[in-house]
Amino acid sequence: MSPALTLGACGFALIAVCYGFARFAFGLFLPQIDAELSLSTSLSGFISGGSFLGYCVAIVASAYLTERLGPRLVAIGAALVAGIGMLGIVMATSAWWLALAVMLAGSSTGLASPPMAAAVDKVVAPKRQSLTNTVINAGTGAGVVLSGSMALWMEDWRLAFAGFAATALLLSVAVAFSVPGGKHKAGAKAGKVSLNALLIRLIMASFLMGAASTAVWSFGGQLLALRLDWGHTGSGLLWIAIGGAGMAGAFAGALITRFGINPIHRVFLAALALGVLMVGMFNTTPAMALIGGLLFGMAYIMLTGVYLVWGINALPERPATGLMVGFLTIAVGQTAGAPVFGMMMDQLGATPAVVAFAGLTLTAAWARP
Repeated sequence: MSPALTLGACGFALIAVCYGFARFAFGLFLPQIDAELSLSTSLSGFISGGSFLGYCVAIVASAYLTERLGPRLVAIGAALVAGIGMLGIVMATSAWWLALAVMLAGSSTGLASPPMAAAVDKVVAPKRQSLTNTVINAGTGAGVVLSGSMALWMEDWRLAFAGFAATALLLSVAVAFSVPGGKHKAGAKAGKVSLNALLIRLIMASFLMGAASTAVWSFGGQLLALRLDWGHTGSGLLWIAIGGAGMAGAFAGALITRFGINPIHRVFLAALALGVLMVGMFNTTPAMALIGGLLFGMAYIMLTGVYLVWGINALPERPATGLMVGFLTIAVGQTAGAPVFGMMMDQLGATPAVVAFAGLTLTAAWARP
């Protein structure tokens, strides 16, 4: 296998473990965790937001370290942090312990993405870099499918996270042999990033999309439990639908090349909003909820691919930093959005919260790439 294909496969697996297991599986198992640790909806939102906050800190550090140490060491660190954080979740006995473990596990996703963008820049031919980056980014969908499948036959959330942690620790070995080392060519002269118009519009769009996405990522399981009286099996099916459709995000680079960023951005923002409504509205049905999950998963991963390409195009000499800007802002939006959605559910009910967050998604279309 060529170095480019090896890197693509390893990067896909790393993103699957860090995003699908360490970050988004918390929302999947949240009803069982709530029942055992007696968490309120508001507190669950703050803990979920902590995962996104950990991501925010880590992705800034990751872009800095990748430019100075090279992608290999940072990518290995991402796999190790994911494994250690998920072991912390396994051993959590209180809300505070759980919050710290969730934050640590979630931070692994911030560590993972910048070194993969830098590694692609080093190994892959320029004409195939957008495609490779979006294929690696689509690993999120595969990880979500696997975590959803785990939930279908395993009710014990601690045992599930133990399996996830073991996978992450083993993956760190594969990363060491697959991801190139050495500084990026811009690393020696890297400095402050100047905000241009392209970056400012990217920040606006990715913040709004990130905030809106927490309606499903953090509360999808609870919404289905409320609307359809679904337990862990139903939540697992939703996650499989989200992740399976999310793997279509691998084609984001090809679609952007064919149609341009702006139309792809708008179409999939509309699909994301519709997915949120179909999962969370009071009159949803099992079929509607699963179709909503398909729409949400495809749109979310496609949009992260859009923001990935958008950021790298804005800073072509510093791909790790360009990716960091969009992905950091998605996570800032998620950090803010999760507790707000939780409080709205507590104070106003699920329907106003769902409608408001679906509407929030559409506002991101104002920012034109």
